Amino acid sequence: FKMSAKGAKIFKTKCAQCHTLEEGGVDKQGPNLFGLMGRVAGTKPGYSYSAANKNSGVTWTEETLFDYLLAPKKYMKGTKMIFAGIKKEADRKALIAHLKEASA
Repeated sequence: FKMSAKGAKIFKTKCAQCHTLEEGGVDKQGPNLFGLMGRVAGTKPGYSYSAANKNSGVTWTEETLFDYLLAPKKYMKGTKMIFAGIKKEADRKALIAHLKEASA
C-alpha cells in the first residue's frame, strides 16, 4: 500500500495535469488511463494519438512503462507526450504500482 500511496502522490504532481485515471474519465491533453495495463499503445477509442504511439506496437506492462517513463521521447520517438520523464527508479516503480491499482 505504501508504494501505491507514494505513486498516487507522484501521479497527482506529475501526471494528473494531462491524464485522468478513473473509469469513464475524460481525455485531457493525454488520454484517460483506465485499463492501461495490457493495452496496446495508441488504441484507446476516442483519443487522437500521434503516429509514433499508434505505430509503436508497444503493449503497456510494468516493464514497458518502467522504460517509457524514464524518458518518453527517447523510448517512443515522435510521441506528443511533453514530459521529461522520471529519473528515480523507486519513483517509477511507485507510480506504476499506483497505475496498476487505480486503472484496473
